[in-house]
Amino acid sequence: MMLDTYEFTDYNFYSSRLDMNLISSIVECLKEILDEDSRVEQPLFLHVRDGFIMDIARKVVQEKKKTFLIGITGESASGKTVFVDNTVKACVKDNKDGIYTVIRQDDYYKDTSKELQEAGSYEELFKTGFSFDTPDVIDLELMREHLLCLKSGTAIVSPKYDFKTCVSDVNGEIKRPAKVVLTEGLYVLNKEVRDVMDVKVYVFTPLNVIKDRWYSRAASRGKTGAAADMQYADVNKTAQQYIRPNYEIADCIINGMVTQEYIQEITDKILNRLSEIC
Repeated sequence: MMLDTYEFTDYNFYSSRLDMNLISSIVECLKEILDEDSRVEQPLFLHVRDGFIMDIARKVVQEKKKTFLIGITGESASGKTVFVDNTVKACVKDNKDGIYTVIRQDDYYKDTSKELQEAGSYEELFKTGFSFDTPDVIDLELMREHLLCLKSGTAIVSPKYDFKTCVSDVNGEIKRPAKVVLTEGLYVLNKEVRDVMDVKVYVFTPLNVIKDRWYSRAASRGKTGAAADMQYADVNKTAQQYIRPNYEIADCIINGMVTQEYIQEITDKILNRLSEIC
C-alpha cells in the first residue's frame, strides 16, 4: 500500500527529529569528554575548531554508510604514528575486518636508491642539495588516488619504502576499504590531498622534544653524524614552509606529549560513550 503525501511528510519530520536529538546527544557527550580532558596535566586535545564537534556529530548520524577519512599531520617525529597506532588499538581490540585501514605517507616516498648509490652515502647525497623533506619526494598523486579508491570502496596495493636503501617496492601491502581510513604523514594536509579528508588533525610537539626523537629515529635508519645534522637542518627549514602552516587549517590540535596509555584511554572513553548513545 502506498503512503500519501501527508504520511511521507510525517515520516520525514519524525526521522529528522530523531536525527537532531541524536546529534544533540553526541555533541553533549563529546563536549563533556573534552572538558574532562582539559583538566588533566597533559590533555590530548589542545584546540578544537569552532563548529567541529557539531560537524562530526552530523557525519556520524547522517553519513553512516560513508567512509570516514581522517588525516593526521605534524612535524617529523612529532608523534603522528604513535597517535594513529594507539587510536587503532583502542578502536579495534578484536581487529575486525572492515572497521579501519591505515595509510602511511612514508610508504609513498619515491624510489631514490639510484641517487643514493651514485652519491655513495647519505652525507654526499645531501651535499648535492637533495632533500627528503619536501612534498615533491612523495608520490602525493598516487596517495590521493589510493585514498579516493578506498573512499569509493575499492581495495588498493600500497607501496613499501625502505628508509635505509631508499628502494620503493610497488608490491607493498593490500589495503582494503573500511569504515574509517586513518592516514598520517608530513604532507597529508597539504593542498594536493587535504580536500579528500573528512577530519584534519595536527599533532603539536615542542621543538626540543622533536629534535631528540628525530635523532634517535635517524640513527635507526642509518643516518648519523654529519649526515644526520645536515638532514635535520633541512627538516627544520622545510617544516616552516610546508608543515607548520597546516596548524591553522586543522580541525583539532593534538598533544604529541601524551602517553600511549592516555591516547588509548580517551579513545576508549569516546567510543564507549558513543556506543551507548548510538
